[in-house]
Amino acid sequence: MKPHEITALGIGHVPEGRRIFPLLTVRENLEIGAWNVQDRNLISDRIEQAFALFPRLKERINQKGGTLSGGEQQMLAIGRALMSAPRVLLLDEPSMGLAPVLVEGIFDIIKRINAEGTTILLVEQNALMALEVAQRGYVLQTGSIVLTDNAKSLMNNEMVRKVYLGEN
Repeated sequence: MKPHEITALGIGHVPEGRRIFPLLTVRENLEIGAWNVQDRNLISDRIEQAFALFPRLKERINQKGGTLSGGEQQMLAIGRALMSAPRVLLLDEPSMGLAPVLVEGIFDIIKRINAEGTTILLVEQNALMALEVAQRGYVLQTGSIVLTDNAKSLMNNEMVRKVYLGEN
């Protein structure tokens, strides 16, 4: 399917590596996320919602995306995906390359987005952080699901604790 067809189905995507538009401003990046929204007032409302989640972006509204820090680019990528008001948000490695303090902030936002009613499908190598925000988890090895359970059970699973959480 083409990207616009996927978005029209209510699916938002934040790709690994963020992939924002580096030559466009924060505002322009957000507006692109609302390409399928015709109502300018609704677009403005959604931009304000993105700024409520990520106040730092409001401070950078006219700054080119490529000049933002890695954490700010991640915020922008998530904000852009939310502009289409998806029912399902796919997040691919949202903590990749971020400082630990920023990772916690991003995961707090992920929990908030989910609590507000958006289903999240999270792909994340930081297993501990992922399981702390997840309701259900799937353990993959070489592309195959080898274990699935609710997140709490996975966190208590001996194999998961040793192999994925680094415990002895």
